[in-house]
Amino acid sequence: MATEADQPAPRPKGLKLLAAALASRKSACMLAFGLSSGLPFALLVGTLTAWLGEVGVKLATIGVFSWIGLAYSFQFLWSPIVDRLRLPGLERLGRRKGWIVLCQAVVLAAFAGLAMTDPAADIGRFVLVAFAGAVASATQDIAINGWRIDNADEETPIGLLTALYQFGYRTASIIGGAIALVLASSMSWPQVYLVMAALIGLLVFATLAAPDTPRPPPATLEGALAEPGALKPRTRAMLLLAVGASWLWAIFTIVRFMISMLADTPPDVPRPSVTEFSLTYGPLILLATVFLPLLLAALANWLKRQPERVLAAHDTTGGAGRGIANHLYSALVDTLSDLCARLGWGVLVILGFILTYAICYNIWASFAYPFYLGELKYTKEEVAFASKVFGIVMTMLGISLGGYLYGRIGRFPTVLLGAILPPLGNFLYADLADGGKGIDAFSHLLRLDALAQMFGSDERMVRLMLAICYENVSTGLALTAFVAYVSSIVSKKYAAIQYALLSSLVSLVGTLGRGAVGRAFDQFGYAPVFRWTAATALVAVLFVALEWARTSRIERRLSRESGD
Repeated sequence: MATEADQPAPRPKGLKLLAAALASRKSACMLAFGLSSGLPFALLVGTLTAWLGEVGVKLATIGVFSWIGLAYSFQFLWSPIVDRLRLPGLERLGRRKGWIVLCQAVVLAAFAGLAMTDPAADIGRFVLVAFAGAVASATQDIAINGWRIDNADEETPIGLLTALYQFGYRTASIIGGAIALVLASSMSWPQVYLVMAALIGLLVFATLAAPDTPRPPPATLEGALAEPGALKPRTRAMLLLAVGASWLWAIFTIVRFMISMLADTPPDVPRPSVTEFSLTYGPLILLATVFLPLLLAALANWLKRQPERVLAAHDTTGGAGRGIANHLYSALVDTLSDLCARLGWGVLVILGFILTYAICYNIWASFAYPFYLGELKYTKEEVAFASKVFGIVMTMLGISLGGYLYGRIGRFPTVLLGAILPPLGNFLYADLADGGKGIDAFSHLLRLDALAQMFGSDERMVRLMLAICYENVSTGLALTAFVAYVSSIVSKKYAAIQYALLSSLVSLVGTLGRGAVGRAFDQFGYAPVFRWTAATALVAVLFVALEWARTSRIERRLSRESGD
């Protein structure tokens, strides 16, 4: 008979599990990886625009510069390479650590390169260095996400590692936002980025100390792609070639325009028009990156019904090239094929919903610092506190509120609120740009101005914090609703890849539109453009209503069928 001493020790739960996990090397490294992931994003996509605005770079140029953020939207394109390719010399560090160390080294070099470049005198080189840093940062995210999944176990489960990653990421956004702005008030921007480069250098040591999992033996094929009934490799290759060509054309078109816009030109030669590019090529880029792949995915489903196009027996062909091709096919074609098969024409409504849901926020996010610092003349310390300390707290409040409402009133009412509320915040910013009379009246009505005076603040600061409070709470709510809804429609079979693809599309339209919005800010001022962009809510609300109606119709039909 087993004695009490023979029984295994009970597994710690709750706070005891958290304390045990935080005491482990693996969880400490996960926290460091969150810092390493969040710091480049904050400094390259957000804080860098404050530097550009301070040296007098035009808002239209800042809008084009913000396109470097597309590296994060398009990262799933090269994720198969990060997953499969062995790095010479660095592979011995570990399957994921080799890539993480390489990316950290490139980010460190990019920060140093930015510190040695004057954006006012050489904006083209400045953007090139920043773009290299953004690609390295996005690639690092791929490797870190893989490390988190690979290294989860009973002692440090995936939920705990994810929470630690998010904590590190949020902390990095404060360091790269608030602290960087405070530092910039007492030292030069190049010095600030050298300090941040040194911090990345310290994080390299944490990466070297991290455990890693061994690389699994190369699989013959990617699961179902080798099974009878799957499309033959030659057919898949033709579909992948067409999708890949459309993506490469889109990326080449964007990069070529960025170079032409940011390169030095003679005084008598006009720069290319950002507005004309957005109106002419923006729809074509959407067609090339979203709708053409969707059409080819539907074609793939049709071809699967043609006996001569599918495998009759299990395919045992292997090789690294085949593995990468199958990864790419899974990311670019198979995920959309699954959506088309499950949702039919409803996939168009869902894509419309995803593409338009966060336009209002994404389209002006890169101009926040130039607006606060240049237009409204707030100090760096004031913006650091209001935007990155108070603002993050308000975002977390919005996320909590979104989670509560999602469970309390249902998914579609919450998603609809997420489509309506953030664009309304643009009217607050328009009022802020016009002097803040409306916000001041609200503040006086609730006696917030008197409360601020008690704490040594003033009406100007209350004005800014009220606008940021509304925006961050509403966008936090919208983000929670979006993540929850997209998570509910992805297939379990393709969960990771499908979610990565769909979530990356939410910023595509807004990012492409930033160049034209920056030009509009230059020409018409902030207030009118804020009011115009608020109208994007109408498009998002329309798609949410269509998706709500489509889903309700399906649920009623299923209910009737189950009743029969």
